[in-house]
Amino acid sequence: MNGYAGRILRVDLSTRKITHIPTKKYEPWGGGHGMGSAIFFDLVKDKTIDGFDPGNVVTIMTSPLTGTLVPAAAGRTEVQGIGVQSHPIGWFTRSNFGGRFSAMLKFAGWDGIVIEGKADRPVWLDIRNDKVAIQDAGPLWGRDTRETQQKIWGLVTGGQDSGDWMDPGPGETRESTTQKPAVLTIGPAGENLSRLACLIHDAGNAAGQGGFGAVWGSKNLKAISVIGTGAIKVHDPKGLMAARLWQKAHYAFDLEHLKTTGGSFDFQSPPVPITMWRGGRPRNDQRPQACLGCHSGCRGRYDDAAGNEVSCFPSVFYWDAKSLDIQRRASDLLNRHGLNAVELIYGLLYLTLMNRFGLLTRSGIPDCPLDFSDLGSLEFVEQFLKMMTFGDDGKGGQSAFGRDVSQGFVRAAEKWGCLGSDLATGILMFPYWGLPIHKEPRAQVYWGYGTILGDRDINEHDLDWIKWDASLAKVYGRPPILPAAEVVKVVTDKMVPYQGDTRMLDFSESNIYSEHMAKLVSWHRYYTRFWKQSLLFCDTRWPDFVNLYAPDKIGSTGEAEPKFFNAVTGNNFSFLDGINLGRKIWNLDQAIWTLQGRHRDMVHFADFIYTKKGIHVDLPEAYMPGMEDGVWDYYNYTPRTLDRKKFDEFKTIFYRLQGWDPESGYPTRATLDSLGLGYVAAELDKKGKLGRPGT
Repeated sequence: MNGYAGRILRVDLSTRKITHIPTKKYEPWGGGHGMGSAIFFDLVKDKTIDGFDPGNVVTIMTSPLTGTLVPAAAGRTEVQGIGVQSHPIGWFTRSNFGGRFSAMLKFAGWDGIVIEGKADRPVWLDIRNDKVAIQDAGPLWGRDTRETQQKIWGLVTGGQDSGDWMDPGPGETRESTTQKPAVLTIGPAGENLSRLACLIHDAGNAAGQGGFGAVWGSKNLKAISVIGTGAIKVHDPKGLMAARLWQKAHYAFDLEHLKTTGGSFDFQSPPVPITMWRGGRPRNDQRPQACLGCHSGCRGRYDDAAGNEVSCFPSVFYWDAKSLDIQRRASDLLNRHGLNAVELIYGLLYLTLMNRFGLLTRSGIPDCPLDFSDLGSLEFVEQFLKMMTFGDDGKGGQSAFGRDVSQGFVRAAEKWGCLGSDLATGILMFPYWGLPIHKEPRAQVYWGYGTILGDRDINEHDLDWIKWDASLAKVYGRPPILPAAEVVKVVTDKMVPYQGDTRMLDFSESNIYSEHMAKLVSWHRYYTRFWKQSLLFCDTRWPDFVNLYAPDKIGSTGEAEPKFFNAVTGNNFSFLDGINLGRKIWNLDQAIWTLQGRHRDMVHFADFIYTKKGIHVDLPEAYMPGMEDGVWDYYNYTPRTLDRKKFDEFKTIFYRLQGWDPESGYPTRATLDSLGLGYVAAELDKKGKLGRPGT
């Protein structure tokens, strides 16, 4: 089994039974998300249970590329299960984090972990190669994520200094290592069942979406520690090395001739941290830090360690901070408590706007313990984070307000009786499934569509660079990397099996509700479900569509992904094979949501998306490719609303393209059978959730 360890660890916390599942049973799903969805479907018989139910199964999966030389694909981990963050239903969902945890899991001889049941008291999982033990976490309960990891490092290594040799236990090859265990843990937020709680690994690698920190807390699972000394068998080591050198020679950055010096979302990005900037200026004391095996470090480490490894939303959390140092310390506190950055950013904005407009005193809203005259101080954010963590006033006293917001801002607004009005005005910027806005869904409609048709904010940046390049070109008066007509051709030529349909990237008003756009959303679901979330290619470095270092500026995507996969596994797998497997995984996920209660009538945006013009959260204006009056160019599509009726018609187009029942959104037997999912169709049929054929 080239690329695979051969076993998936299965732990029942209720019975304390530790077994394993042969990886070969689930190998046809590739890895990561595909395996996780398939295992969840098999093990969870009642898909309607709540995320806090002990019957909820959480999978933590690697891929065959994990721990190998594949650039920006060797260090990520996929987490799945029924979440507790989304609203009105906690969907079966996913999260993902980087670092070294997944590679260490593979080195210990495991392709993933399946967590079932609920422990009768706090525990942590101690994995040392083949030896697995459920340990007492009583002394760890109440500790933050940093303290927990430091304590476990000491327990596993016997207190040895970092870099000293230690023998972690039975292993296939080496008996000792200088590595520290890789630890994934919850903080106090997860222990207190805050629906906004994350899983944290090392300083700043977070599985943020879904509320999995609270799910672990409900299972009394504090942490998983793993240390391994084994190896990964690769089918063609020379071919893998050649593939990496080929990718580097033709598509990676050249430090002597850099063509971009800022952090960006593509393969060619140099090792420049995209974190902890204020006013467009980086700190002078930062150095890049990367996930295991990555060629480009997008995270930062600092001489005082404050804000280490935070990236993206955690790095800009508490944007109102009076200084960069306060912001960095706030990011640290966020991760140490184990809280979701994006929800807290928009949740704090919601509270701030309510205070500004005098809305916090509305009937039904408990007294808010925060003093907004102190917004921007370290004391304010410390109180806010404690309030979100402990469900109190942030100072150790009881607070109905703190208890409400710790369960999420949409649920709080619903309890206060102002959810409908605040979603209509847009003061509460949570446009889908009770989750906060990310990219502007009225401009980058593929992002909004992918999210509302799925389970969570997609957080997939495959096409986001187009917006950034075009918009910054307008801001700074420079030409874009490629004219719009060339960009849409280069990108859509790679989008098998819909290749060549340039209108897939036409974001004009006349096209965003068309079958062309349905094809783009479909392709995006399939590509990310397999190549990114199952094989775990990094979201911010892949795909490689347009590349400044290639002579024709055409990147390696379509050729590179299967080249790496085949070198590791020995398969004869094409890029289209991956897209087709991604479609199968997407259908399995849709079947699970259908069993949970999903119907097309539930699939709609919050009212402000249809009534308020876009505000775009990254830049003042979002320029996207569009064909206006027969001319391709980059146009500003931020100042528009979505049309409610046309979006409803778009859903019909999309469901038909998927082969689902357009009246319900349910998958049909014919489609599932064609994908080898007859057993899934049988369960849907048993529950009365199978789509009707021929509609």
